[in-house]
Amino acid sequence: MAGGITDTGEPYSPFVGLVYMFNLIVGTGALTMPRAFATAGWVVSLALICFLAFMSYMTTTFVIEAMAAANAQLRWKRREQEETDYSDSTSEYSDDGMDPSRSEPETKPILSVQRSGHADHFDIVERVEMGQMASMFFNKVGVNMFYICIIVYLYGDLAIYAAAVPISLMEVACGNHSCSAGSVKFNDTDTCWGPVSRGNAYRVFLSIFTLLLGPFTFFNAQKTKYLQILTSLMRWIAFTMMIVLALVRIGKGRGEGRPPVANLYGVPNLFGVCVYSFMCQHSLPSLVTPISEKRRVGALVLADYTLILAFYVLLSFTAIFCFDSSLLHDMYTLNFTDNCDVLDVPALRYFLGLFPVFTISTNFPIIAVTLRNNWKTLFHRDGGTYPWVVDRVVFPLITLVPPVVVAFCTHNLESLVGITGSYAGTGIQYVVPAFLVLHARRHGAGGGAGARHQHLLQPSGVWFSSGPPPGPCSCLPIILTDRVTCGVRPEPPAYECLKMIK
Repeated sequence: MAGGITDTGEPYSPFVGLVYMFNLIVGTGALTMPRAFATAGWVVSLALICFLAFMSYMTTTFVIEAMAAANAQLRWKRREQEETDYSDSTSEYSDDGMDPSRSEPETKPILSVQRSGHADHFDIVERVEMGQMASMFFNKVGVNMFYICIIVYLYGDLAIYAAAVPISLMEVACGNHSCSAGSVKFNDTDTCWGPVSRGNAYRVFLSIFTLLLGPFTFFNAQKTKYLQILTSLMRWIAFTMMIVLALVRIGKGRGEGRPPVANLYGVPNLFGVCVYSFMCQHSLPSLVTPISEKRRVGALVLADYTLILAFYVLLSFTAIFCFDSSLLHDMYTLNFTDNCDVLDVPALRYFLGLFPVFTISTNFPIIAVTLRNNWKTLFHRDGGTYPWVVDRVVFPLITLVPPVVVAFCTHNLESLVGITGSYAGTGIQYVVPAFLVLHARRHGAGGGAGARHQHLLQPSGVWFSSGPPPGPCSCLPIILTDRVTCGVRPEPPAYECLKMIK
């Protein structure tokens, strides 16, 4: 997420890209959604989640368009540099007293020769992270605001993960998977083992979690392909199991849920949970760039969001009609681990109880390293380097300590997810993509004759073409507008051809 162009990664098919995006979006937020649905009411929840799914899809297309514009601008700048180098070389060639009519040196840029070709200058082939796009299209204030927003969001993400794992371990260790617990919600003051309360047991597991995974913040961590496959498989099994078990219980007429139709009191928290649960915009560059065939990436994203929306609605509706709303846990998996009427197989109850531990623990070091790198990028100055103590100790500590402190103070996952999604999540998912695409269109991106923009959302009243401008205008347009504007300016042209439809 820090600025700078990174490796594209191994290419994969559009179908694999769809699976990766599904796995990225469907995570911890989905486990907190059933309780948020039960609080806000099923009609309000259904309407709000459909609206937010559509808005998240739109901002996802905004980010993809900004990525295409950033790729085109990088090509334009590279071509300008090549032509500058070529001009310098020919100037030196003439200064040597050689006959200008003789053949020129074999250093002419290939892009210059092929300028009249039909290469797709807006093709997404370089991975340009959101931080780099912010640096390209925003001013200094905008760049700093972006990094502050992403840092606050990542802090909330780490706090959610730091609380979710100890909660699951506490539920398993306190012996609430033994059928004797039943459908009961325990308090932190209740006994876990001996004189140790459940609240203190939670803090013990949080300390162990911090000691085991915290050191990864001081180094570089990278998720391996096989670990990603394993966690994805566990996620599919766990969510499918919860949906099927709830449907079976409802089908037998044993559903206890009587959710309200509407309760506006629960809407703010539901909003935050939904925003958090649809979050993927900050990781789109690493997801979309390796896709081998990008012509249908828009349809791919639409299919993914439709599938995820249906999945969330199915998971949440089966939950709120299967369980009493007052007994729904912040983390939905716990409703299956302490209720033998729903699941009477001990091994499966332990699997669901420990499911967040395995999946979330693998993500915590990666997000921590990402947050650390964003801190470094925010304070970095060109040509400057950090002292060893600042680089290796200070930045990791300011990354790790705040979310752990928050997790020590509260383990209310519904509130943590709601706050993270409502504030920083709204900025990352809605505000930043909208401003990115707006400034990308205004700022312009390199294209030249023959450029196409397959990822562009076409505004009303504007016509785009990959051929030369029709009519008397024979120059490149200089700004995206509802009127024909021709001319050449020092900055790269925005798009190749515009024509008034009216």
